[in-house]
This record gives sequence, C-alpha cells and structure tokens, in this order.
Amino acid sequence: MRRHTHRLAAVTALAATLGLALALPASAAEGGAPAPIAAAELSAARSTVESPAVMEQLGRFFARKGVPPTKSIDLSPADEARAAAQAAPRLSGATVPVFTLDPAFVAGTAGAAVAKAEFVASKAVAADGQTASVWTVRQDDGWHVVNIATGGDETDYAAQAASSGGGTVFREPQLNAWYVLRGGRVLPLDEDATRSVGAAGVTLAGYQQLVHQRYGDKLPGSAYDRAGKGGGYEAAAPAAESEGLPLLTAGVAGTALAATALTGIGLVLRRRGHGG
Repeated sequence: MRRHTHRLAAVTALAATLGLALALPASAAEGGAPAPIAAAELSAARSTVESPAVMEQLGRFFARKGVPPTKSIDLSPADEARAAAQAAPRLSGATVPVFTLDPAFVAGTAGAAVAKAEFVASKAVAADGQTASVWTVRQDDGWHVVNIATGGDETDYAAQAASSGGGTVFREPQLNAWYVLRGGRVLPLDEDATRSVGAAGVTLAGYQQLVHQRYGDKLPGSAYDRAGKGGGYEAAAPAAESEGLPLLTAGVAGTALAATALTGIGLVLRRRGHGG
C-alpha cells in the first residue's frame, strides 16, 4: 500500500542547494556507481541532526504524528508539549547518503554514474515506535536539516542492501523504486523495482537502455520539459498530500511542487508505507 507523507513543501526547490553535496570529499567510484560521501561528512551531518534544536523539532513531529503545524490536531499546546517530551526521539542505525537516478545517465552521457547524491538521511525513532527520516544537505557553512518525512525508506533500504552483499542503493523517483547497484547489475530492493527490472535485475547497460526509453524525451531542455511537465509520470504531487514542518524559509517553500525534480527529471512526493 502507498501513503503520502507530510514533508516540507520546499523539497523540490532545493536542486541548487543539494548540488553542493556532490562536491564533498569522496573516494573514486567504479563501474557506474557514484562516488561515496566521505565518512567524516556523514558524521558531521549526523551531529547536526543530534543537536537539541532538531531533537526538539522531532519530538513535536512525533507528538503530532507527522501532521504539519499548519493543521489543527486534537491536542492542547500543553498536551502537545508533553507528548513531544514523551516521544524521546533517538537516532537509529547509520546515517546514509541518498542517491537518485542521474539524468546524465538517462541521457547516455559517457562516464555518467547511475545516480547522484541528493541528500543525507538519518533515521529517528520515537518511544512509541514511530519512525522518521531526517534529511540534511551540505551548504557553505555546514550541514542543515531541510526535511523530516515519516517512515525510514532511505535508511531501511540502505541497511537491506548492506546485509545482502553491499552495493550502491539508489532511487528511481518516477516509480518510487529502490535498487542496489552491485557487481555490474541493477537489482531490485522493493516491489516497484521488481516490476521494473524483474527479480533477477538487469545489467547496468540494460538498465540505462530501460530508463532512456522511459525518460529520454523528458530530460531538461526537452519539449516535455519546456511544456512545464517536468515531473516525469506526474507533473506534481497534490499540495494537500505534501505538507511538512517549516524548517526552510518561506521564500524557498513558495516555489515547491511547481519546481522540477531534484534530479531534473521529476520527483514524485510519494513513498511506500511500512506495514500500512
């Protein structure tokens, strides 16, 4: 089953900011995999999330069960504050880079990696079992939290891949499909990816041909893009289904949902729910 998360409306407007993450110190990658983000940078991103201010924000997020502050809930301010304290958020598992299908790979650009880093994710857990994914990006003055989303897809799929042989985990946002690149093959990590490439996966070259067929005519600069349909299969997610905590400035948030995708070929604000 699918569910929409309540997340910051400004996520799709962060393309320029998120691009800074690609310049982080990293070791060379091979075989179509993007260069990994250095461990020291991941540690710095995690430290940002562990700050008292972010933990307080997480407590409120869990107290409201992801309902944005612009919407009313059946809690008085005092009860909400109490619930936020009782949520006792903590980080769980590793902080991981999140890679998304690269339009240069889709276009067939020589040497392009299959995906590029968009942000770093840390999984937070509340005392009652709620989970959330905290997104951070690298700016000139350090790491900043830009979004909190319910669930933990970003870190869960990374852990799944690590436990089954490693590789580079990435997402094809138009399908909400999660894959791992391992040993020259693109292997599925969820049902959407399995429907896309089959249970056995495909070669990297085969996957490039597949995504080129899907999106080759929808890349930046294409007639599709010039017509304002930059969202891949869906031009934009409905605003009512994509709201979140006000962690970004109003100026950035104002351009959300109308903006093109993080990768330039469309980000559908949709995720797979866990057990619901």
